[in-house]
Amino acid sequence: MTRKTLQDAVSRRKFLMTSGAIGTIGIAGCTGESSDGGSGDGGSSGGSEGTSEDGGSSGSLSGTIEISGSSTVYPLATAVSELFREEHPDVKINVRSTGSGGGFNNFFCKGQTSFNNASRPIKEEETQMCGNNNVEPVELKVATDALTIAVNPENDFVDCLTVEEISMIFGGDSVEKWSDVREEFPDEEIERYGAAETSGTFDYLTEVMGEEAGHTDDYQATEDDNTIIQGVSGSEYAIGYFGFAYYSKNKDRVKALKIDNGDGCIAPTLENAKSGKYTPLARPLFTYPAKSALAEEHIAEFAKFFVEKSTDKSLVADTIGYVPNSEEEKKQMMSKLEEAISSAQ
Repeated sequence: MTRKTLQDAVSRRKFLMTSGAIGTIGIAGCTGESSDGGSGDGGSSGGSEGTSEDGGSSGSLSGTIEISGSSTVYPLATAVSELFREEHPDVKINVRSTGSGGGFNNFFCKGQTSFNNASRPIKEEETQMCGNNNVEPVELKVATDALTIAVNPENDFVDCLTVEEISMIFGGDSVEKWSDVREEFPDEEIERYGAAETSGTFDYLTEVMGEEAGHTDDYQATEDDNTIIQGVSGSEYAIGYFGFAYYSKNKDRVKALKIDNGDGCIAPTLENAKSGKYTPLARPLFTYPAKSALAEEHIAEFAKFFVEKSTDKSLVADTIGYVPNSEEEKKQMMSKLEEAISSAQ
């Protein structure tokens, strides 16, 4: 990445982190709104031009790409979209932050978007729903996240929580006061912020706490991670959770907690997520293109571009805040993708 490109990406990143996550970011002169009418082929429109004799792109791609899904993957998908447009300015890309489940159920599996981003693997019932609409998702890992539990910076009584204590706070039978978690904690009510039920982050944390325990209803639920940051930063006794990228851009506003899974307190860092020490809150991040949509060259080229960028440390780690794929992971994802493209075309 050139210095100018990286500066542009950083500038864009700052805008994303201060804007609302719900809705659509339209890259390249789009209005920011997308039609809810499905095309039946993955939600793409337009075409591709300039295919060279050897089957490669000559650089004159055109068309529209609709992307829905995870608020966690949203910053990465948006940055990748803008970089792709630097090479292919006639391609319009609309990125929705709907939550993983919200994207699968309301857009992608209905054939209204070409891609769905997700912060957890697609569920069996979602795969079935997609199949009922002739949409075949192709799972591509694009990064690794360190799901972060954070409190207010003025909170001086807790620096580390066990997984059991996290369940006490966010589980179905959640306690009411901090002193219910530990006796030495203040006798103050816990103010909780977290992801909405449509979010893959909600699903992932619920799985960590135990599906049988569930997730509390006594919290401020939102698909906008910036709203969670705002809530936690505004109350001394607040606690919330979100993807590491949102913490990395707001370290002056919230305090990340270490997690003890039985081997001592481990901080949420990219290094700990990559090494496997930050368990069980390190998690893979995905994008799912619709196989049928890969028949269109501009969509296939974007999917390959996304996989190529998944190992770019300056973009994925330094600019966004996730662990990049390894070269071996990229090779595996590219092989899977190229097979899907060959089958679709």
